[in-house]
Amino acid sequence: MALFKKTPEEKAAIADLRAADAALHANQRKEEKAGIREETPEYLRLNAAANEAAAKVSRWRGGTK
Repeated sequence: MALFKKTPEEKAAIADLRAADAALHANQRKEEKAGIREETPEYLRLNAAANEAAAKVSRWRGGTK
């Protein structure tokens, strides 16, 4: 059944989304440990990358498309 099969492009987009989310959350944990409570330029950069990656993935797979 082709309905649930992912194309190579979809698989790559999902992998990119997971990597971007992992980087964002790792940075968030690091900043929380350091006592940083405001949005840093690094957080903003990683958040934008995660949002761009999410735009390429369907909601069914965890994105916003």
